[in-house]
Amino acid sequence: MIRQFTNFLWVSILFYTGIVTAQVPAFKMDSVLTFEEYLGYVKQHHPLVKQANLKLSVGEATLLKARGGFDPKIEIDYDRKKFKGTEYYDELNAAFKVPTWYGIEFKANFEENTGVFLDPSLTVPQDGLYSAGVSFSLAQGLLINDRMAMLKKARYYVEQTSAERDLLVNQLIFEASIAYLEWVEAYTEQQIYKSFLRNAETRFKGIKRSVEVGDKAAIDTTEARITLQDRRLNLEAASLNRRKAALKASTYLWVNEVPLLIETSVVPVLPNDTVLESSLFLEGITMDVTTVTNHPKLRSIDAKVDGLEVDRFLKQNKLLPKVNLQYNFLTPDGDQLNSFNTSNYKAGLNLSVPLFLRKERGDLKLATLKLQDATFERATTSLNLQNKILAVTTEIVSLQQQNNLAAQIVNDYTTLVAAEERKFQLGESSLFLVNLREQKLIEASLKANELQVKYLNANASLYNVLGIAEEVSN
Repeated sequence: MIRQFTNFLWVSILFYTGIVTAQVPAFKMDSVLTFEEYLGYVKQHHPLVKQANLKLSVGEATLLKARGGFDPKIEIDYDRKKFKGTEYYDELNAAFKVPTWYGIEFKANFEENTGVFLDPSLTVPQDGLYSAGVSFSLAQGLLINDRMAMLKKARYYVEQTSAERDLLVNQLIFEASIAYLEWVEAYTEQQIYKSFLRNAETRFKGIKRSVEVGDKAAIDTTEARITLQDRRLNLEAASLNRRKAALKASTYLWVNEVPLLIETSVVPVLPNDTVLESSLFLEGITMDVTTVTNHPKLRSIDAKVDGLEVDRFLKQNKLLPKVNLQYNFLTPDGDQLNSFNTSNYKAGLNLSVPLFLRKERGDLKLATLKLQDATFERATTSLNLQNKILAVTTEIVSLQQQNNLAAQIVNDYTTLVAAEERKFQLGESSLFLVNLREQKLIEASLKANELQVKYLNANASLYNVLGIAEEVSN
């Protein structure tokens, strides 16, 4: 791709260190930059594409962090006190914990405690005490807890970031396409004025010679000169518009994080329907329900709704009382599994519940309102997208018909101008009528150029409103 691009594009690399600018040699005057090549560079090198891909990394990192809530843990708690030669206590407590999905945690433990002033409840056999057991929640935290909710929401967040990345890339490609098509329109307008300037120059020279030999009135020279100057003025304005459009298109061209500048010798190529559809992945697009359902904006909202539903379920679970139960089998012989039995155990029960549950009920109410808000947003967004797609497709059909009519008008005006010029050469018409006919032809040509680009812009708008986003390079 880089080799193809360098064969066609004259660029100046703007490398900013303070206000220093470095330029590369110019390419030939016939250098061209096609629509496919232009979008290829945008997709491959634009910083916003790389920034959009970072969203995927953020989502994956968030998911990795949430999965860490289920990582097994090793805990060691060691306390020792010795004063004036007396060992008050020496306490060692080592545990290995394995959290699971439904609020259940498996635990293996080893205790070894000695000391003169040791708490009697901490007394264990000389070789230490082993335990193995489980702790779990019977009410709040059984079906869902903070750890489970975080992991579920992280999975939905990955889907949301993927959809947001697609939206960013889609918007970038759309804006770059519009900038290129504006450049094409400005270039074509310049070529139109160049063509009619040549006509005015030829006509002015011919009339000037005719005046010198006495075939024409001197006033015809003045009129021809006014027309010539007017054409030059229009061409100068069109040249400025072309340069401004090229600079705007340049803002989307980067290579290795260095911006490129489109030089004046580079010309764009008007893409036909096939090229445009291929570059914007519009080939074979059918308008049905799945077209809107799979839109990245809706996918983003759907992921947001799913995350809010998880949050609401968690807040609803917080209304239940906390009932935590733990049970551990005890044995001094940790290397013998059959030594664990129900006669030696350590068990505990923890129960707590707020009397009014005002905090919990308030959190649930807020979570419900957020979910309702997101649901309404999804419904309105879906309707807006359907209407936008319908509007753009209707515009495309209308502009196609307008283009056909504009082409016929240009052909008819061309015929009229040619006929008027023959009549003028035969002395049956005036320079005023020739200029009038030609001015109408110029206006019709400019209108046809405008409608042609509008049609292509409408197709780019269809790409944008459909939310199409292909895989692009990092």
